[in-house]
Amino acid sequence: MADRQSCKSSGRASDRRSIVLVGHMGAGKSSIGRRLAKCLNMPFRDADDEIVRAAGCSVEDIFSLYGEQAFRDGERKVIMRLLDGKPIVLATGGGAFMDETLREKIAACGISVWLRVGLDMLVARTEHREGRPLLKNKDVRTTLQALMDQRDPVYALADLTVDAKGDSPEETAEHVHNAIGRYLERKTAS
Repeated sequence: MADRQSCKSSGRASDRRSIVLVGHMGAGKSSIGRRLAKCLNMPFRDADDEIVRAAGCSVEDIFSLYGEQAFRDGERKVIMRLLDGKPIVLATGGGAFMDETLREKIAACGISVWLRVGLDMLVARTEHREGRPLLKNKDVRTTLQALMDQRDPVYALADLTVDAKGDSPEETAEHVHNAIGRYLERKTAS
């Protein structure tokens, strides 16, 4: 498999820019991001983990104690700080790319990749998992469909779109890696 070999051997540091994974909760941003970071020999950071570390409490607790806006404010600060550092592979929360200021920062410092996943897969991946404040005590399918309707047009502004359609995380990381390579080749050629 040429793709597997290229992933293992290239280690190309993404044109010295961060790789920022965007998409819905359950799209696999963290799982794929960890694998992609290994391919690129770059550090991996999960924005939600960094927010939890900075706040000293869980994402769910931040939502319940302080509200979604406080979470979004903290998310913006954390992601801005992360993008000001050395290039990383960054898994963002589902709502982060909706923030225009963050989209501008990501465009200036990184390559954004939308991990696009269908509704059925998102439902299967999220309906029985704790720690998803936007899904708590709600019909998961209806809520996710509403989020898709709202967010997909904004996610489509990402530099790259990779369909994460049920392949393994390793295979999807390879698809992302290859898409980044093609993207950088096009940028270099233009």
